[in-house]
Amino acid sequence: MSLASPFLDVPAMGDYAYDWALVDVETSGLIARRDRVLSVAVITIGPDGEQTGEFSTLLNPGCAPGPVEVHGLTVERLQGAPTFDQVAGQIGAMLQDRVLVAHNAQFDYDFLAYEFARARMWLPVSQRLCTLALNRQVDPPTDDMKLGTLAAHYGVSQQRAHDALDDTRVLAGVLRASLREAARLDLPLPLVTCPPRAESQFTPKPPKTPCAYRNPGPLAPGGPLQQGMKVAITGETAHARAELVGRAVAAGLNMMTSVSRHTSVLVTNEPAADSAKARRALAEGVPVVDEQTFLRLLADVRPGTAHEATAVRVAPVTEPEAEQVGPVEPVSTTTPVVPTPEAVALPTASPCVSVPAPRQSDPCADNLDKPLAGRRVLVLGGVHADAAAARTRVVQLGGSAAINLSASVTDVVLLPGAEGDRRMKRITAFGLSVHDLHWLTSPTATDQNTVAVRPQEPHVMPRGGVIDLPMPHSGPAPEWYITAGWAPQSECEIDLVAFLLDDDEQVTFDEDFIFYGSPESPAGTARLLTGGPAEQTVALDLASLPPATRKIVVAAAIDGATTFGTVGAIQIGAAPGSSGAPLARATLDAATTERTMLLAEIYRRGPLWRLRAVGQGYDHGLDTLARGYGVDIAD
Repeated sequence: MSLASPFLDVPAMGDYAYDWALVDVETSGLIARRDRVLSVAVITIGPDGEQTGEFSTLLNPGCAPGPVEVHGLTVERLQGAPTFDQVAGQIGAMLQDRVLVAHNAQFDYDFLAYEFARARMWLPVSQRLCTLALNRQVDPPTDDMKLGTLAAHYGVSQQRAHDALDDTRVLAGVLRASLREAARLDLPLPLVTCPPRAESQFTPKPPKTPCAYRNPGPLAPGGPLQQGMKVAITGETAHARAELVGRAVAAGLNMMTSVSRHTSVLVTNEPAADSAKARRALAEGVPVVDEQTFLRLLADVRPGTAHEATAVRVAPVTEPEAEQVGPVEPVSTTTPVVPTPEAVALPTASPCVSVPAPRQSDPCADNLDKPLAGRRVLVLGGVHADAAAARTRVVQLGGSAAINLSASVTDVVLLPGAEGDRRMKRITAFGLSVHDLHWLTSPTATDQNTVAVRPQEPHVMPRGGVIDLPMPHSGPAPEWYITAGWAPQSECEIDLVAFLLDDDEQVTFDEDFIFYGSPESPAGTARLLTGGPAEQTVALDLASLPPATRKIVVAAAIDGATTFGTVGAIQIGAAPGSSGAPLARATLDAATTERTMLLAEIYRRGPLWRLRAVGQGYDHGLDTLARGYGVDIAD
C-alpha cells in the first residue's frame, strides 16, 4: 500500500518519506531495566509505503512471563524459543539506518536498548517516531489513543490484540493513515533523536567487552580506522557520548577512558581545549579528529587482527530470582553500571520567587449552555498578549483553545498579521470557519458548523482551574500522564521538569527533581518521557508515591535566552494511562519575558489527588526555580 494519497495535492510524501522499522514487543512487565522481552516483531517499510521485510519470534526470557492474562505467553509456549542474544543480530540489521516506529515508542525503545545491552550489543537506532505522539498532534475524534481504537478509526483490521506480529501489522496501517493526515494538516513529524540528549542514570551503558583485536597503531592522516584501534573522546559532542562509544565498540574499536602513547586517535570538537586528554594527546603526538570526521570514518572500519585467545568470560546479570522457562539457560549479561547521581551543574541566579496559590475553579461547572461548548478554536497572528487574551476569551465562552492546526479544530480567529501564516492555505482548503476578533464578543449558534466530536470531550480548564483525578475503587490505579505540547521551535529547546514536594513544598532528596539530566525517580514513580521535539510528558504512579510526597509541580523551562512570549501558549493535558483519553486540558500563556513557567500542580486533598492548571511564569532560569524547591544546585 502506497503512502501517496489522492487527497494530497503533492505527488509524493516528501518530508514524510523515510525508511521505517515498525516494532512491537510483548514483555514480562513494565520496567525495562528489570523486566524482559517475551516476543518481538519487526516490519520494514520503504519511503514509498511498501513493505520490504518482516520478522517475528517468541523469546525465552529466562524468567517468569509475567501477566499471562494480557499477552497469553505461558511458560509452555516459550519453551524452546531462542534467547534475545540469538536473534539480536537479525533484529539490529532490520533497525539499522531506519526510523524506529512504535505505539508508545519510548517503551519499545527502552526495552530493546536493555535487551541489546544484555546481549553486549548497541541498539542501532538514531531516530524514533511514536504513532501515539503523532496522533496527539493529528487529534482525531476518537475515544482514546489506543492502537485498536486508532485502527478502527482509520479502517485497519485487527485480528489478535497483544500479539506482537499482528500489532505490528496493525501499526503499519495506522502509520500510513497517520502520515496521510499529518501531510494533509502540514504537521511536522515528532521525530526523537536516539538516545536522547540526556540519559537516565538507569539507561543501559555501552558494552564493556574487552576488544578482540590487536592495536594496529595510530590513525594515519586521512586514513581509515581499523579494528583494534584505541580511541578516546573528550569535550562536548553533538551526539550522545554513549551512542558514539556504542557504535565504535560495535565496529570493533577499543574505547578508552584516558589517553596514552598507545592511543590511536583522540576525538574532540575542540582540539585546543584545555583538557587533560587533549594536553596528553599533544604531548604524545596522538592524532586528533573531530566528531564528524570520526563518524565518517566509522562507516568504513577495516578488519583487524584478532588476538590469539579471544574467549571472554561474561559475568551474569544479577536479577531477582524468578521461575525459569524450560531448560534453556538464562542469557549471560553484564549489569549496566549505575553512576552515583551528582549535583546539577546549572548557573547561579537570584533566589526563587514565591508562588501565590492560584484561585480554584469549580470543575463541575456546566459549560453546555456556553456558545463555544464543544468547539476547538485556533488563534492566529497578533502579538502574544493579544493572542493570549483571545485564547482566554475562548475558554470563558466554553471552548478549547488550540495551539496547532489539527483535525479537531473547528474555528479560526484571525488577529493582525495572521494572513501571512503558512497554515492559512490549509485552513482555507479545509473550509474551516474563519472569524475576526469581534466574533469572540458574541458568537452565535449560526456560526457553528457540524463537526465530529468525541463522545466525551476533555474538561476545559482555565488558568487556576482544579479537577479531581479519579481513582478506581478496586483494581490497580492507573499512571497519570501529564503531557505538555507547544508550537515547534527552531531557536530554542523547551524542557519539562517535575518536583516531588513534601508538606514544606521542598524536595526530600535531590532525586525528587525530575529533569532532562535525571529523567526518572529511583523507584520509577515519576518519569520524564519524550514524544517529540514539541511534546514531553511526566508519568506519575500516584498510588505508589510515598506518603511524604504531598504535591508534584510540573514546570517548563527554556534552554537559552528565548522567552515564553516568543514561544506562545503551552497546552497541557491529563490522561489515565499512556493511551487514555485526556480527562482535562488547559492552554496556558505566560506574558512576555518569562523563561520558566509553572504548568500544573498535582496535590493530595484527603484521599484524593487533584490537578490544578497554574500558568505562572518567571524571568529567572531553571536553576533558581530548583533552588526554591530545595534542590542542591552546584554553582
